[in-house]
Amino acid sequence: MNIVNKKAYSEYIISETLEVGIKLLGAEVKSIKGGRINLNGSFVKIVGSEIYLVNAGVPLYPYARVDGYDPNRTRKLLLHKKEIMFLKSKIERSGLTIVPLKCYTKGGFIKLEIGIGRGKKQYEKREELRKEAIQRDIDTAIRGKY
Repeated sequence: MNIVNKKAYSEYIISETLEVGIKLLGAEVKSIKGGRINLNGSFVKIVGSEIYLVNAGVPLYPYARVDGYDPNRTRKLLLHKKEIMFLKSKIERSGLTIVPLKCYTKGGFIKLEIGIGRGKKQYEKREELRKEAIQRDIDTAIRGKY
């Protein structure tokens, strides 16, 4: 199980990544291991000395009986205090943001890869699309000759 937030890579220039754990309910674990999590539009927020994943959609596991379940609830991320302070200083000092990139299983645990990045400007996005189109044309031309 490996779920990637493709929109994060197109919206941000990621400079560093970090692997963190997520505090989940039992039904959420089963749902995520089934490949059902939506990271689009989600972000990471630092409140005091704790860090949270906001607006990540984890639909209810079909066989679970959880009353009043909110699929977009705020979930706590599990990091060491030094890592949280490192992230907090990076964000405050240089105006960067933290975005979730991937969610995957590792040895029975569910991990989230977060990235520290800067939002792309509109002209940077257009330039990237232009480069991809040129590369696609080159690849097709090479395949057509051989």
